[in-house]
Amino acid sequence: MESRINYFKVAPRALEKIMELEMYARKTLIDKKLRELINIRVSQVNGCLYCLDMHTKSAKKLKVTDEQIDQLETWNEANLYSPKEKVAFELAENVTLIAEKGVSDELYHRVRQHYDEKEYVDLIMIINQINMWNRIGISMGNTVK
Repeated sequence: MESRINYFKVAPRALEKIMELEMYARKTLIDKKLRELINIRVSQVNGCLYCLDMHTKSAKKLKVTDEQIDQLETWNEANLYSPKEKVAFELAENVTLIAEKGVSDELYHRVRQHYDEKEYVDLIMIINQINMWNRIGISMGNTVK
C-alpha cells in the first residue's frame, strides 16, 4: 500500500495539535522503555506495521532486548516483565480494545497499586497517542520503507 496523503502538509494545524500531545507523552515520567513497549504492543494489537517497525527500532536504541520485544505478544505468560509492566500492558490492551474489554474497576485498582493518579493519566495519554497514530497510519496507508 502506498501512502495516500501527506497529512502533515494537508492538515498542518491538526498535526500540530497531535504533535503537542506527542511531546507531552514523550515527557511523562513513565519509563521510556515501558513507553516504547506499550507503543509496540498497541501497534501489534492494531496491526500497524509502520508504527510497529518505528517503535521496535526506538526500543532497541533504548537497549530493550530482542527477547523483551519478541515475547511482548505473550506478555502475560512471560517472566521477563515486572507486575508493574504487565498491568500497564493489560491497561494498554483494554484501552485499545475499549469496546470489547473496557477498563473495569478491578483493573483500574490493580493499575493504581503501581501508578499514582498522574501516572495513570499519563499511561492513558500514551496509550491513546499510539492508538491515534496507528489509526492515522493505517487509514492514510503509511508503509514501512
